[in-house]
Amino acid sequence: MFNIKEIFSITLILFSVIDIIGSVPMVISLRKREGKIHSGRATIISGVLMILFLFLGQSILKLFGLDVESFALAGAIIMFIIAMEMILGVTLFRDDPDSKGSGSIVPLAFPLIAGAGTLTTILSLRSVYDSLNIVSGIIINLVFVYIVLKSTNWLERKLGKSGFGVLRRVFGIILLSIAVKIFKENLHFTS
Repeated sequence: MFNIKEIFSITLILFSVIDIIGSVPMVISLRKREGKIHSGRATIISGVLMILFLFLGQSILKLFGLDVESFALAGAIIMFIIAMEMILGVTLFRDDPDSKGSGSIVPLAFPLIAGAGTLTTILSLRSVYDSLNIVSGIIINLVFVYIVLKSTNWLERKLGKSGFGVLRRVFGIILLSIAVKIFKENLHFTS
């Protein structure tokens, strides 16, 4: 049953976790490296991932013998490497000529938009909110993600080269902090 208050709450929670505004410097860097970002493809793939994870997430993880913490740790490691690239201005991932254009999927659709944080949040929301309201919140966020992805050229022109460099490093540090936080919260030692 549609509940506007629930949809609003879910939308705000997912907006803060997805943090597409904070990912703009990474998106611009990715576009420069790849040549082009397929905004529609990235938005649709991340949406499919989120909705599939809403309904099948725990079952998929169990199928592979994984828990949510392991999934979150893997996403945190990828985010850590991306953040290091942003901060240091280096490329740690070797460019594979056969994978040109795949940047719309990895790392854009996953893990930047539909990352471990987003997917584990969706699993948590499912225990509190109605699935229909969660899907509505996901769709509202995807519309905003698409608009931001389409606006990166304009944003880059407004920021300029030096503004983009500063912003990229600042958001790299923020992304690094988020990766460390996810890593710390999901790392459990057994004795």
